[in-house]
Amino acid sequence: MTLPASFFARPITHRALHDRKAGRVENSLKSIAAAIEAGYGIEIDVQLTSDGYAMVFHDDQLDRLTGETGPVRQKSRQELEAIVISGDGGTIPRLETVLDMVAGQVPLLIEIKDQDGEMGPDVGPLETATCAALKTYKGDVALMSFNPHAVAKCAQLAPDIPRGITTSSYEGIFWPEVPAKTRDILREIPDYDRVGACFISHESTDLDRPRVAELKSKGAHIFTWTIRSAAEEANARRIVDNVTFEGYLA
Repeated sequence: MTLPASFFARPITHRALHDRKAGRVENSLKSIAAAIEAGYGIEIDVQLTSDGYAMVFHDDQLDRLTGETGPVRQKSRQELEAIVISGDGGTIPRLETVLDMVAGQVPLLIEIKDQDGEMGPDVGPLETATCAALKTYKGDVALMSFNPHAVAKCAQLAPDIPRGITTSSYEGIFWPEVPAKTRDILREIPDYDRVGACFISHESTDLDRPRVAELKSKGAHIFTWTIRSAAEEANARRIVDNVTFEGYLA
């Protein structure tokens, strides 16, 4: 299994081509439409509803991006589709709506957000909803997650969709909810072969990690998150096959 060539043809927008000054917020339909128009690939995130749907939204809480509060997972699809995204005017889209909009025009990289809370094995519903939505999708798409258990579940549910692991230096200050022992394990990306991954998307400030070089030497494609300037991009491209960017036009 490998990624289609489209994933390397143009840089990939981080949570779509968002720009608050232009009234486009991350993961919104406006930002997705802007990315398509510009010809960029699109990275989006999915979270689970109370009734088992995949919604395109990064946070597990509503507070930062909407006028509502509380966990996304406690709301139904219908409730979430009615919630306005602050500064954007659009509402939280379900994955199927985004797939209909993208329709294979650009490659789509979908990150399945950890629902376990500690990167543990309590996975299944969000992966099931995501793979079900993709069952008839004809465009270039790939799945990834920080949680290797989620990636392994996707391998079972949709073995033909390319998959990868989102990876990090796992500094405790940024991952307080993940046990230190788990962070120490995940930092070395031990699950790459077990889950049948063909790529990683690694933290941009940690690209010199020996394990990244080792995986690349064995044929893994390397993406990076999140690049925020042309200078950062130039530096990252010494190592990576493509960048996920925001805040400028890569």
